[in-house]
Amino acid sequence: MPKPRNHRVSRPALGPLRAGSQAGTARRRDPAGSETHVSARAPAATVADVARRYLRLHVAVNCKPKSMELYRTVIDNHIVPALGDRPIGAVRRSDVAALQYSLHDRPAVANSTIQVLTQLFRKAQQWGLAPEGRNPCRSIRKYKLRLRDRHLTRDEYRRLGQTLRDGEAGGWVSAPAATALRLLILTGCRRDEILTLRWDDVDRQARELRLRDSKSGPCMVALTPVLEAVIDGIRRDRGNPWVIVGEAPGSRLKTLKSTWRRVRLRAGLEDVRLHDLRHSYATRALALGESLSMIGKLLNHAQMQSTARYAHVMVDAEKAAAARVGDRIAAHVAGRGRPRAAERDRRR
Repeated sequence: MPKPRNHRVSRPALGPLRAGSQAGTARRRDPAGSETHVSARAPAATVADVARRYLRLHVAVNCKPKSMELYRTVIDNHIVPALGDRPIGAVRRSDVAALQYSLHDRPAVANSTIQVLTQLFRKAQQWGLAPEGRNPCRSIRKYKLRLRDRHLTRDEYRRLGQTLRDGEAGGWVSAPAATALRLLILTGCRRDEILTLRWDDVDRQARELRLRDSKSGPCMVALTPVLEAVIDGIRRDRGNPWVIVGEAPGSRLKTLKSTWRRVRLRAGLEDVRLHDLRHSYATRALALGESLSMIGKLLNHAQMQSTARYAHVMVDAEKAAAARVGDRIAAHVAGRGRPRAAERDRRR
C-alpha cells in the first residue's frame, strides 16, 4: 500500500504582533539591532519598563550628557512615581492631565514632563508595546510660559565689570572663573560652550573660536580684538588642553554656580541669572542696529523662533528711532534747528 504523500498546510502570514494579541510568539528586531522573541502572553509592559528601555536605547545613544540628565530627572522624579506601575497601554488622557496638573505650579517642569511622556508613547508604539495611533498625550496642551526679559543696562555692565576686577584682586573669584564670565559677557555664548573650550579650538590665524559642544551643533565665534585680549591674559598650563582650567591638573572648570552667586550679589544683580548674559548680548546687538537674522547667527540659534523672542526689542528701537527722526524734522519745519551737514555746507 503506497504511503500517502505529505501535504504542506499553508498558513496565513502573521502581521506584526501587537500588544494584547493572541498570537503565540513573534520575532522582533529592536532599535539596537538585536532580535528578541516577545511572547504575547507575557505581562504587558509598564510605563517604568518603557522608560528604562527609552533611556537605554534612545537617550543614551542620541543625547548629550546634559540632556540625558534632564530626561532621567523628569522620568525618575515625575513620570515613574505617578504612572510607573501602569501598563503602557492602559494610561488614559485623564491620567496624563492629572500628572500635568500636579506640576501646574512649575509650568516649565510640567511641559518637559509631557514632552518626555509623549516620546515614551511614540517609542512604545514603534517597539510594539502600545497600541498604534493612541497617544494619550496628543491632546494635552502645554502651559504657556512667560518669557523672562531681563537684560543688563549700561550701569549694570559697569558694576559687573568692576565686581569681577575686585573679586580677582581680593581672591574670592578665581582667574579661570573670571575669564569664563568675561567670555560669556563678550560673546553671548552658552555656559558649557565656554567651559568646554579647548586651546585647539582657538584659531588665531582664522580669527575664530570653534565651539564643538554647541547645543545646535559645531559652530564658530569670531575672535574679536577684545576676546583676543581676554584670551591673551590667560596663564596656560602645560599639558592641560582646556582654556578654562579646573583645580586638578589637566582638568577644566565644571561649574560657575557658586562664583556667579557671589558676583551677582556683590554687584547688586540679585535677579540676574547666568543665562541672562546671553539675553543681554542679544539686546545690545539689537540696540546697535543688528537684524534678527544676524542675532540668530551670532547666538547660533537653530530655529528662527528662538530669535523671534527679541522682536519686541527691535520694535522698541524702531519706535525710538522714529521719534528721534520725527522730532528732528519737526524742529526743522518749525525753524528751530538746522541739520549740521547743511550748516557746514552753508558756511563753505
